[in-house]
Amino acid sequence: MCKLIVLDDDQIQHLIIKRMLKNYEQLNDANTIYSTDGYSILDFLKTHKTDESILPEILLMDLHMPKLNGWKFLDSLEVLYPQLIKPITVYIISSSIDPKDIKRCNKYPFIKSYLVKPVTKEALNPIMKNIH
Repeated sequence: MCKLIVLDDDQIQHLIIKRMLKNYEQLNDANTIYSTDGYSILDFLKTHKTDESILPEILLMDLHMPKLNGWKFLDSLEVLYPQLIKPITVYIISSSIDPKDIKRCNKYPFIKSYLVKPVTKEALNPIMKNIH
């Protein structure tokens, strides 16, 4: 069962989040997927779109990534989203403080919030409380 996906091309960001997640009993390495590749995450979501027990509850993702950048990922997710058996709450975690990026994220109804890196424990607490 996957509860959380972290999509970020920065392995250090993976390590930071992994360490912070140790404080949450409901999360562990067995139910968290870390990826640097948006294509593989889209494939995962497409493959499991009708399996509620496998789809994550939350997706934490970066915007500026090689191969498939966050905007293209979000556009693809927007098409796939209505086919998902359960909603996935998306949180953007980006180093960008550009108001245009934040405003652009508002066009996607499945994005819950925009967090600026580095992510703090205080920023993660309300997100992780929503995971069952």
